[in-house]
Amino acid sequence: MQDLIAVVDDEPDILRLISLHLRKAGYQVVELDSAHRLWSLLTEKKPTLIILDLMLPDMDGLEIFKRLKQNPETTALPVIMVTAKADEVDRILGLELGADDYITKPFSPRELVARVKVVLRRSQNRLLEDQLSPVAGLKIDPRKYTVTLDDEPVVLTTTEFKILLILAQNPGQVFSRQKLLDYLWGQEKIVISRTIDVHVKNLREKLGRHGALIKNLRGVGYKLAL
Repeated sequence: MQDLIAVVDDEPDILRLISLHLRKAGYQVVELDSAHRLWSLLTEKKPTLIILDLMLPDMDGLEIFKRLKQNPETTALPVIMVTAKADEVDRILGLELGADDYITKPFSPRELVARVKVVLRRSQNRLLEDQLSPVAGLKIDPRKYTVTLDDEPVVLTTTEFKILLILAQNPGQVFSRQKLLDYLWGQEKIVISRTIDVHVKNLREKLGRHGALIKNLRGVGYKLAL
């Protein structure tokens, strides 16, 4: 499957130029001339990478970027910032906010394509590194919110997934029910601590033979024992 790249720029000539070279390099491209169109796209599909101009008519590019990073659904999306601003402060600010790369206009389209390839390769490596496999046959993908057991998908609720994730990320560490409640719901929790027991019971059943790895220390809490 081809990578889908969203190019967001309100200058038609720049938009066409970037898209032309990306398509020649084998990528699928969707051209967007505003923040509004980007948000509309994200409700339907998620691109592999976003090339984001910082000077848009309806919203500042840095504000768009902040919103992308604050949303769990888009926080992992790699972003290359593009702008006519050559000021070092703007470049540093963009990179400090977490942009994957930054390029200023005018730029070489071939250089941009090369940077896209580097960012996508780096992003793919991060995805592989972030995947957890605490025991053979069990795989957890924090970015996609998916779990597989012997390559078969395990359907978990969001709460069950979060419990499994925090235990798998900290094998052997004991989490009290209160700590799990704080992790799951923070100050908004309106549930009793025993609710955790129900979620863990369901989680164990769904994990089949690996369910026994989630140990209950009576009066203390839960841990993943490997």
